[in-house]
Amino acid sequence: MKKHIAIIMGGYSSEYQISLKSGNVVFETLNPQKYTAYRIHIFKDKWVYVDENDAEFPVDKNDFSVKTEDKTITFDCVFNAIHGAPGEDGYMQAYFELLGIPHTSCSMYQASVTFNKRDCLSVLKPYGIKTAASYYLNLGDTINEATIIKKVGLPCFVKANKAGSSFGVTKVHKQEDLQKAIDVAFKEDDEIIIEQFLDGTEVSVGVITYKGKTKVLPITEIVSENDFFDYEAKYLGKSQEITPARLSKEQEEKVNTIAKKVYDTLKMTGFSRSEYIFKEGEPHLLEINTVPGLTKESILPQQAAAAGISLEDLFDNAIEEALK
Repeated sequence: MKKHIAIIMGGYSSEYQISLKSGNVVFETLNPQKYTAYRIHIFKDKWVYVDENDAEFPVDKNDFSVKTEDKTITFDCVFNAIHGAPGEDGYMQAYFELLGIPHTSCSMYQASVTFNKRDCLSVLKPYGIKTAASYYLNLGDTINEATIIKKVGLPCFVKANKAGSSFGVTKVHKQEDLQKAIDVAFKEDDEIIIEQFLDGTEVSVGVITYKGKTKVLPITEIVSENDFFDYEAKYLGKSQEITPARLSKEQEEKVNTIAKKVYDTLKMTGFSRSEYIFKEGEPHLLEINTVPGLTKESILPQQAAAAGISLEDLFDNAIEEALK
């Protein structure tokens, strides 16, 4: 009996278009001999199943079922491909856990804490995870530019606290540009984090649960053509993504150990991709993504391929782990 898999995609954030691309790759890749896949678009104004003719059928939010003209569809498992809210911040995880429907992403708490950059860094610091110096602002706080610069220095990064794909991120070189960057970040979120600039090799580390065990994938080195790894660098080809990364054996061992420690400390499951910068030979954690990009060009699938794991196997494993 083939399993019915709902692939949720879209979402409520600026990342919805990237999510639709990821979700469609999953839809096209899942083994049709093993799974019947359904595209479920999740937007603020509608939750719908989109069939092969692009006809839309509403999702019953009471039990996450769908009625078409001739049948009612229920799902054995949900494949989460929503980047940002509500798929990466804990809301969908909580919803499916209340309904008792298995899903491929981490649990509610892990999603919520990793989506909040400030909370995530605070939770991990007691475990010896190194991070950049940072300064926090909430919407409405008094902004003392001199105090901020004294804490984090220049250049610095101003980031929306709960956003992905580098939306709401600005690299600030001069104090007179700080307020404008803060305004940009507040358009994405009502909390922001201002971080010290770390000058060093940037790497992305995928960690997944694979065949029941925590597996660190081959590391990717990020070399941006732009001033930092921004939206253009991530999605419009303005960067080199080198897998495996050009690291010394010692650097590789250090970042692998830390990435696995972070995953296991937070009791993660499913996919994760964390970003690090080496400062004085030590990897410093920037952030963790729990629903990373899943297109063929995305970093995590590149890393899986380097580890000998095909896209079909990567997605199949995620579903098998969820169904356990």
